[in-house]
Amino acid sequence: MELAHIDTAGTRVITVGEHRIDAAIAISFKDRMRELTDGGPARIVVDMAQVDFIDSSGLGAIVAAMKQVGPSKSFELASLSGTVQKVFKLTRMDTVFTIHANIDTALAGPVADVG
Repeated sequence: MELAHIDTAGTRVITVGEHRIDAAIAISFKDRMRELTDGGPARIVVDMAQVDFIDSSGLGAIVAAMKQVGPSKSFELASLSGTVQKVFKLTRMDTVFTIHANIDTALAGPVADVG
């Protein structure tokens, strides 16, 4: 499971370095996300530019990561491919997550008021 992160201006950007988030990596994705979101800045933005496929297990792993972060932090997504965006719309998860067109617009936007 390839996840990288940088901290910038009160935001932790986590970049998913996989093309697929599916049943094969869902557990390792959740474990690695837990490591990267414990502590650190109050705003998390997950850059999914490289992800071109997600199944229900992958979607569940992202929801689990958001729940693990809890209400004290902001958990946002950026750079969803067309295919991944369709999955979020079909499952209505696009109403649950803040989704940015790309990482630049995510970082240019205001830091969400959490807490």
